[in-house]
Parts: sequence; C-alpha cells; structure tokens
Amino acid sequence: MKPLDPRLLRLSRAARGSVVASAATGLVRTLATIGIAWGIAAAVTLGVDAVPDGRVPAALTPTLALLAAAFVVRAVAAWATDDLAARAGATVKSELRTTVLARAADRGPSWLAERSSAGFATTLGPGLDALDAYFGRYVPQLALTAVATPVLLVAIAYADLTSALVILFAMPVIPVFMVLIGLATQALQRKQSDALARLGGAFTEAVEGLSTLKAFGRARRQVGRIGTVTDEYRRGTIGVLRLSFVSGFALELAASLSVALVAVSIGVRLVDGSLGLGVAMFVLVLAPEAFAPVRQVGADFHAAQDGVEASAAVLDVLDDRAPGSLDRDPRRDPAGEAAAVTTAPADLVVEGLVVRRPDVVIGPFDLRAAPGTVVALAGPSGSGKSSLIAAIRGVLPHDGTVTVPGPAGTTREERVTWADQRPRLVRGTVAENVALTTEPDEGDVRRALAEAGLPVEPSLPIGSGGSGLSGGQAQRVSVARALYRARRARTPLVLLDEPTSALDADAEQIVVRAVRALAADGAVVVVASHRPAVLAAADVRFDVQPGGSVAVTDPQGARA
Repeated sequence: MKPLDPRLLRLSRAARGSVVASAATGLVRTLATIGIAWGIAAAVTLGVDAVPDGRVPAALTPTLALLAAAFVVRAVAAWATDDLAARAGATVKSELRTTVLARAADRGPSWLAERSSAGFATTLGPGLDALDAYFGRYVPQLALTAVATPVLLVAIAYADLTSALVILFAMPVIPVFMVLIGLATQALQRKQSDALARLGGAFTEAVEGLSTLKAFGRARRQVGRIGTVTDEYRRGTIGVLRLSFVSGFALELAASLSVALVAVSIGVRLVDGSLGLGVAMFVLVLAPEAFAPVRQVGADFHAAQDGVEASAAVLDVLDDRAPGSLDRDPRRDPAGEAAAVTTAPADLVVEGLVVRRPDVVIGPFDLRAAPGTVVALAGPSGSGKSSLIAAIRGVLPHDGTVTVPGPAGTTREERVTWADQRPRLVRGTVAENVALTTEPDEGDVRRALAEAGLPVEPSLPIGSGGSGLSGGQAQRVSVARALYRARRARTPLVLLDEPTSALDADAEQIVVRAVRALAADGAVVVVASHRPAVLAAADVRFDVQPGGSVAVTDPQGARA
C-alpha cells in the first residue's frame, strides 16, 4: 500500500478531512516549535550576557513568557491533532463498513458465496479496528512530516546555512532505512493479517456450527483447532513486535548520528568564533526536531501496518473486478443501462436468459408473464432455480434481457419483492424482521403474519439467525416479510425461493393461498420450489434440468 492510498481518500470524506486537519495542526505545532527554540536560545543568551553585570536583564521576563506561551500552543495543537485523528478514525471505519456492506448487498449472494463469510466479517470487524493506529498516529505524523520538515529546514537555513545543508544531506539516510525495513516487514505483516483472518474465521465457523458439532460429538475437537490458530497468531504478533522494536532502534540510531554531525559542526565553529551562541542554541534545539517527524513517521507506519493491510483488503473488495463479480449497480440491466426506464411495462418479459456458472450453463430461458400469473420453477436442488431468480432480480451476471413490470421511472429494486430460501433473520422483534425497520406498521405486520399462517405476536423478541423460533416459523416470517413489502410497496413482481421447504402440508396450503392472493391483486409471482402443492398452484411451470436446460410444462406435468 502507498503511504496514503488515494482510493481511501476518494471513498471517505472523513479521511480527506483528517489529512487537512492534521496538516493544519501540524503547521501550528511547527511554528510553536520554532518559537520554543527561539525562546530557549534567547533566554540562554540573555543569561550568559548578564553574568558579568550580576543582574537579571529586563528582556528575560517577556522572553520566558513567550517561551511558556509557545509550549502551551504546542501542547494544545498536539491535543487537537490526537482528538481529530481519533474522531476521523472512528468515522472512516464507519464509512468503510457501510460502503463495503452496501457494495456486498449490491453484488448479491453469488458474489458473497465466493468468499468466506467468517473472513469477511473479521476484516470488517477487528481488521478495520486496526485503523485506529493508522489514523490516530500514522496519518497525523505523515501530515506533520510533510509540513514540518521543510518549514524547519527553512528556519535553520535562515539562522545557519551550513547546518541546514548538513541536515539536508544526512536526512535521506532515514528514508533509506525505512524502505529497507519496509521491504523486510511487508511479507510478515501480510502473513499476520492472514493469520488474524484465519483466527476470526475459525472461531466464527465453530460458533455457527456449534449445534451440529455438539450433535455429532465433535465440539471439543474445535478447541484444539482454535488453539493452534491462536498460537500461530500469537507467535506472529511477537515477531511483528520484535521487528517493530528493531526498526525503531535503527531509525533512532540514524537520527542520532545525523544530529551528532550537526552538533560537531556547531561545536567546532563555536570554538573558532565563527558562530554565535544564540544561533548555535537555536540550531541545536531545532536539529532533532527536523529529524523527528521523518523518524517517527517510519515508526508509526510499522505500528499501523495491521490497519494498512485491513484497509487494503477492504479497498480491494471495493475495487474488485474479478471475473464473475458484479461490478455494476444491480439495478442496471445486463447491458449496463439503468433499470429505471421511461416506459411502463405491464408484463414480465425474459428473453434468452442464460446464467453461466462454473459447473453448468443454465438456459436459455424465455418467459412472458402477464399480471396475475404464478410461474413455478421446478427442478432438483442445485439445478439452477435460485440462479435464475437471482438473474431476474439483477444481482447475477447473465446473458439475455429481463424486462421487469412496473411504473415508469422506477428502478428494478423498487419493482421487485424477494424472499430467499434462507430466512436471514436478525436480532429484534418479529415485527422488525417482517418490516425490516424499527418502526413497522403493526396492522400490516399482523395481516402479513396471518396470511403466512404464523399466529405469533409481532412484539415477540427473537435472536440472531431466528433463534427462539422453529425452522418453519422462521420461514413463515420470511414469507410474511415478502407479503408485507409486496402490499405496502405494491411491487408488480414477487420472487419467492423455496418458500415452503420447511413447512408441513397444512402450513404450506396457507402460503400457497397467500401466493395466489398476491397474483389476484395483479402481481407476477415467480416461485422456485420442488413441492407438489406449490407447483400445482402455478399457472405455468418450467422444469430446470440438472444439465441446465429449461423446459416449459403445464401445471399438471404434461409437456407444452
């Protein structure tokens, strides 16, 4: 990653503001530092000159007052830098998480399926938390270096050109050390970042599958697995710390030797009388300050490497253009044109739809369905029913065209209601899960629950993943969510993926009646299912074969 990745600045307004604020406070700190150096030099010179007279010079009091004021200004500027950096770090993390989650939702389940959900969560969680060191230390120090170094060199050159030249020629030694150390630590830091992702992934996967592991008596075996990954991460952390301390020592040594060159030069010229005491003191105080920003930015860069690697991983996700990824807005059609059109199509029209998966090519699929039609997609598990629904939704790359019915000027997302075969419930009340909002309409929620055949109170709390509900109840909450949105948003297209797979026959009939009611209200309903009752209720049925071919069949099973 570059010293300051431009992609981060483009994606985060807070990141740009942090750089500007750090540069501003860095300039104030630099000017205060010059004031401190001048105050110390002036106070020492006044004191030495006053020794023969045996009295305190009148100019010493205002000089000490200015010196104290410069210390206060520098302390306030340092505090402001830390405070602004902490706020910027928190804001940038929030912005990046929001952006990544939105991009993941846009690209759809096919894109997420290619990645480890546990690793993805680890990157967005503890991985991005490491940005605190990046924005709390490295970015402010980088801005301070960019501002302070040239200003301090100009101030030293104004007082003593020889010392400024010595510093100018000695200073490149530190960046050279930084580059060499950076090359040595790059692989180690990346390995450590990968170890954190493996640790988070192992723990998350173990927790997600804990019930299954306990059922088969394999839960305790995960203790050793997680312990092994944890120990690997611990050893890696120690290695990173060891290298960070060594690199810090190397940078300190280089800076100390450079300052010593300036001090020797000043000492020689003080002895032969070619340099005054006041100038010598001024340069001696500023010389370490001239090297300090460059030295510290190198140390902070190594300390912030975890955040650098995490942000690089997130930025790579946002810039992903890998084959099979959906790098356009899902509300756009396959040609990349916006789904918001000036016409108002009434029918769902699918022409030559082909979905290319690594294992099979599904299609071509052609369909024209008028409002009030229930279309069933039948076929064995894994044949491609869900892929066809994802393509119709616009979240899966495909060939062919899909024209979604709906009002003119609206996007595909606004025209479609969708229910996944997995309920995807979150912690909250049943009503919040049905409406996907903290302020659901209780009347509409009760109606949706009743149509889905779920006699529970909307205020019933449930846990993450639907804990507290049975599998059938969780699935009916998902169906109720689709019914709630379809009726409130009046979406002309409803897509249901295996809505009755976990229901008994009686509950399934209730859901089938709700599906027919949606069609009677004027919606086109496309249902992917292998259940005979659902297929029998359809107006037209398509069989998706394991080889990927799609054939139209009438609801009774006779070939059309």
